[in-house]
Amino acid sequence: MSTTILERPASARPDEEVPLTFGLILYNGFQALDVFGPIDALNVLSFMYPIKLYVLAESLDPVTTKSPQGFEHPGSDFSQRILPTHTFESAPTFDVLIVPGGVGNRGPIDAALSYIGKVAPEVQYVFTICTGSGMVARTGFLDGRRATTNKKAFSRITALRPQVQWVKRARWVVDGNIWTASGVSAGLDAIFAFIREIYGSEVASLISAFMEYEPHSDPSWDPFAGPDA
Repeated sequence: MSTTILERPASARPDEEVPLTFGLILYNGFQALDVFGPIDALNVLSFMYPIKLYVLAESLDPVTTKSPQGFEHPGSDFSQRILPTHTFESAPTFDVLIVPGGVGNRGPIDAALSYIGKVAPEVQYVFTICTGSGMVARTGFLDGRRATTNKKAFSRITALRPQVQWVKRARWVVDGNIWTASGVSAGLDAIFAFIREIYGSEVASLISAFMEYEPHSDPSWDPFAGPDA
């Protein structure tokens, strides 16, 4: 008896034509939805494809959403932790690099930046969420490319690397093999656009129906950019 929850539609692209391995960058102070939104859509994609996820950090210690800088209210004790599967030094090769944002990247993240700068030119796709694009930009990899980022942090992030063609009004931006999503929840819309483009529209529709999520399909829809964008 089959235990398949979602049958892969006939229109879906075959295994040999799509990326099957994903590397997720983590650091203390990552934004939870930046990670868990796109990853949950990929969790459902794993019902239809033999995909693998590598969770990568500087060490194998648990990585927390709690900011190293102590941005939380002094009375707060509220965070989540993830266990990495590999360190940056022991990471295997993979097809898609995922870089989330978070307040933690306002501090020293030299190990993550060094690893991103090394691996970004080698992967099939780079996918960033929120201020994760600023991390990739700091390596120089986005120079001359179009990208976006969180609108509340837009001035700060774009100043880090003005050589990037920053797009202020965008839910997400695609430039070749680089996908950059705007702030936090935009990562969900961008990952559905990615799945639709790479794996097929029926695959994306099945996943969104399973998650009971209606993704925005227009990358230029952006009520958070402000009237002057």
